[in-house]
Amino acid sequence: MMAIGLEIVASNIAAFLQNIAPIISIILITLGGITYGIAQTQPGETRGKWQTAAISMIIGGVIVMMITGAAYLIQSTSAGMLQPV
Repeated sequence: MMAIGLEIVASNIAAFLQNIAPIISIILITLGGITYGIAQTQPGETRGKWQTAAISMIIGGVIVMMITGAAYLIQSTSAGMLQPV
């Protein structure tokens, strides 16, 4: 009985990621690009901080996108592992 509950939770997490994560990913990548562009107008002592924040946003957006793409695979694999023997 416990496996069914965990499978439902995993399924709900996958559904949430598939609905919300692409939007978050696009927002992060877009904001990262804008921040990187703005960083080019800053003086040298602050440019590095802005560039670091921009690259972090872009990488975060790509990671969210990759997790979203793998969410179904992760869910189906974990559901298979939770089946009674």
